[in-house]
Parts: sequence; structure tokens; C-alpha cells
Amino acid sequence: MSYAIRRLGDADVAAYRKIRFEALSRHPEAYASSPESFAQRSDGELAALLGRMSFYGAFAEAGLGGILAYARADGERERHRGWIYQVYVQPALRGTGCAMGLLEAALDEARGEVLQVHLGVGAHNRPAIRLYERAGFEIYGTEPRSLNVNGRYVDEHLMVRFLDKAPGEVQ
Repeated sequence: MSYAIRRLGDADVAAYRKIRFEALSRHPEAYASSPESFAQRSDGELAALLGRMSFYGAFAEAGLGGILAYARADGERERHRGWIYQVYVQPALRGTGCAMGLLEAALDEARGEVLQVHLGVGAHNRPAIRLYERAGFEIYGTEPRSLNVNGRYVDEHLMVRFLDKAPGEVQ
């Protein structure tokens, strides 16, 4: 299946709302937000969010099939770090390279402004961990009980990709 990756903007709010709600509903253990709280957000709030962070979308024949958000830390002493959030690819696009394409789009932007990119992933989510490792991310810690989803605690691995050194190179 073919797809095209591009930045999301104001015209994509409805498509973003739909796929983000899908991600939160299908995989509640993977995200800090709940579908119920996300549903309360106005189109104006979502448009502002799309403008504040860099959102990438993978568009296939059926429409928006994957999303990823990237943001640079804005604290004066943290500007060397970026963050990946909200990664989700619909089942039809999994295994096509779509998730890696979304990651590479964000990393291309990050290379121009930060030295390292961080993300968090559920410790139970082996497919996502393998994807991030293939993209050069390394686990540097685990946050126990990071989320409490429907009475179940979810541990989260913290991962980093250093952009100023080769993967596997020692600090």
C-alpha cells in the first residue's frame, strides 16, 4: 500500500481528530490522554495544537492513516532536546514502512534544531520498541507505573536517539 507523508495543518483538524480518537480508543494503555477527554477538545484547540507542535501524517488512499507529533523542548536549559509523541499507524499501514517514514520525517526536522530526541513507550509494546530501536533509539530507563489505565498500571520505557553521534557510540 502506498502512502505520502506530510505536515498537518489547519485543514487537517477533522482527520486528525478522527485518527487520534481511534488511537486512544484502540490502545488506551499507550497514551496519557483518554478518548473521553480528547473528545471534549474543540476544533480551535486542536488547530492550535497542530500549529504549536510539528505533526506529521501518513496519507493513503483511504485518508489519514498514521500520525506522529514532534516538539522541541522550550526551556532555556532544555532546548537541545526534542520529543516524539502520539505515534499511531492504522493496522492496514503497519509493516509498510509507514511508521519509520513518520519517524524519519520528524528526525529530519529535529536534526536542524536539537542534539537528541526522546520518547516514551509502554514496556509491554515490543513491536513499537523494535521500531524505535531500528530507528536508532536506545532505552535509558523505565518509569514504573507511568500510567494507570482502567485500574492497570503501565510501565514506560524512556528512549533517546542522539543526533550528534552514531548509533551505539558511547557518550
